[in-house]
Amino acid sequence: MQNSIPYSKPQTQVLVNEFIRSVYNWMAIGLGLTGFVAFYVSNSQALINLIFGNKLVFFGLIIAELGLVFYLSARVQKIQASTATALFVLYSALNGATLSFIFLVYTSSSITSTFFICSATFITCSIYGMITKRDLTSLGGFMAMGLIGIIIASVVNLFIRSSGMSMVISYIGVLVFVGLTAYDTQKLKHMALSQPAGIDAGVVRKGAILGALTLYLDFINLFLMLLRILGNRK
Repeated sequence: MQNSIPYSKPQTQVLVNEFIRSVYNWMAIGLGLTGFVAFYVSNSQALINLIFGNKLVFFGLIIAELGLVFYLSARVQKIQASTATALFVLYSALNGATLSFIFLVYTSSSITSTFFICSATFITCSIYGMITKRDLTSLGGFMAMGLIGIIIASVVNLFIRSSGMSMVISYIGVLVFVGLTAYDTQKLKHMALSQPAGIDAGVVRKGAILGALTLYLDFINLFLMLLRILGNRK
């Protein structure tokens, strides 16, 4: 039975800071692994041929990634913390393999500059989500609708292949993921504040992994949208 004695204000702040730090640490590990795998694959002709030369392999990886995200999001409370961690690491590695194409399409300098711009934007939005006293719930709902619109428009553009529409989607995508970053950060802050005293460390770890996955997805998608706008193709 969990202890229902509330934390004092300093203790609460410490716990929130520790939780948020854990979220960002795991997010950084995921991004680092994705970057490493993407760079490694892009420099291996055999792996490039395997992944991008065979549609079954490529789409199989995409389906596996989607499956991992949905499974981890839906079942995180029912699996072990170590399993949740392993699935997040596996997803980060698989995502790196499929994202390796960016090193083949864009120049290294534009990838690097876009990464730093994305990082600065992400950090700014995340800090805003952390410190603002405004309730961003309505913003999150609006951004979720925008995300659905982006997905539909992107699917349609697969058939019409309009470069103008692709650019419009990218600009709207930047706005959507900027908003989602602030909203998701605030949601994680509220999650940390609502944790009861005596909560199991494994439950905290799983919450941090799920939070890391959420912010990881925000960062990756923001980066890809910015890269479409700012990236220089080879």
